[in-house]
Amino acid sequence: MTERQLQGLGVLVTRPRSQAHELVAAIEAEGGIAHCFPALKIVPRDIAEVEREAAAFAAPDIAIFVSPNAVRYGLQYADSARLAAIGPTTAASIAQAGRQADIVPDDGFDSESLLRHAELADVRGKEICIIRGADGRELLADTLRARGATVRYLAVYDRERAAPSDAEIAHVEIAWRKRDIYAITVMSVETLRHLLALLPDWCEQRLASMPLVTPAARVIKETLDRYPDASPILAAGPNAEEMVQAIIAIHRNDPGIAP
Repeated sequence: MTERQLQGLGVLVTRPRSQAHELVAAIEAEGGIAHCFPALKIVPRDIAEVEREAAAFAAPDIAIFVSPNAVRYGLQYADSARLAAIGPTTAASIAQAGRQADIVPDDGFDSESLLRHAELADVRGKEICIIRGADGRELLADTLRARGATVRYLAVYDRERAAPSDAEIAHVEIAWRKRDIYAITVMSVETLRHLLALLPDWCEQRLASMPLVTPAARVIKETLDRYPDASPILAAGPNAEEMVQAIIAIHRNDPGIAP
């Protein structure tokens, strides 16, 4: 029988519950115990309002999707545009919806990676629509405008802080105090900020000593800005297997910190 490399180790999963199933399954496949504690929730914006905003602009030449949620709630507004995905997970969501991403970073899964793609090097005269949540980074739009494109946003969802019950918060603290939580997964800076606001004080004060795994370099920076003594780990990518492999690597390199 193949050894399960996270046997008995608890992992705090902070993704929205509806999007956590792949990571939960990957953790459990390695014998780990997933503790679901969503730090934010995704709420689609009013369809009529989104449609009014979409109709107010010319059809785009390129539609950029910044997340699988952008694909889920906004693919129908891309018309016949060439489709750009921020990374492979978003590209996979486009494929699952029956279309194909035309522009995907050769390496990486962030704005900087996408902007290095050859097709976005010269966008003079292009109409580009960035389909995203209600707010986000300005790097994509600012850079593409500087390269000569007309860029607009279409916000198709909101990100809100989750509202866990008192029992869910208590469960996290009890599991943490009992050392039943070995590592935390955080997918974005916004998730980290909401998580810190939701955690009981006892847990928040000890976060620096907990292995924190993320696919985002910006989360690493934010964590170290807040907790200089922390040792956050950068996963190779955002998919479930990459996140789990990063946790396995931590445990393999320092099994003494296991519960």
